[in-house]
Amino acid sequence: MNLYLRYFDQETLVTSVDEAINFLSSIDEIEMNPVLEADIRQYAGSEVLYPKRYKVRPRVYFIIIKTEAATMEDFKEKKALHTIPTVTPKAQAPALVKLNEIRPGWYEGMIDFKRVLLVPGTGKFQYRDTQFIAYVKAESGMDCYNRIVEHLRERVDDRSQFPSAKGKNFKFRYLGAAK
Repeated sequence: MNLYLRYFDQETLVTSVDEAINFLSSIDEIEMNPVLEADIRQYAGSEVLYPKRYKVRPRVYFIIIKTEAATMEDFKEKKALHTIPTVTPKAQAPALVKLNEIRPGWYEGMIDFKRVLLVPGTGKFQYRDTQFIAYVKAESGMDCYNRIVEHLRERVDDRSQFPSAKGKNFKFRYLGAAK
């Protein structure tokens, strides 16, 4: 792992922490001390991939970026970018599959939504976090969600906001087959 360092128009790409410290020591405005040196060594040895900036004086910083680039040209052309691991759709699939799984019977559905209520003293309206729990006879988790929202839309202010069935504000549990 190489390090790219920049302070205004002075920049370098080095292969070791010692080279980085030598570069920074050669700049008069940067006061190299044991604490700064230890912090740079810790950053270079850590798993952290994001850039780090160090304050020289108010509103003046130098930056250090970890890179796989072998040369300054590669770094400038962004040929050695780190790929950030993303969550694969397979990791999210079980929750979505469970939501859409056809399984007729009784469900317990819990939804947290923003309900519009009148404040009696002022005559104004405000949003209140509201939790609603219901036992519903449905075909699937999604059907349970739709029935709960349909029921609430008939009984609360039209400006109330309902979360997505796929989000963390809707939970359901299959209770068993309907008799």
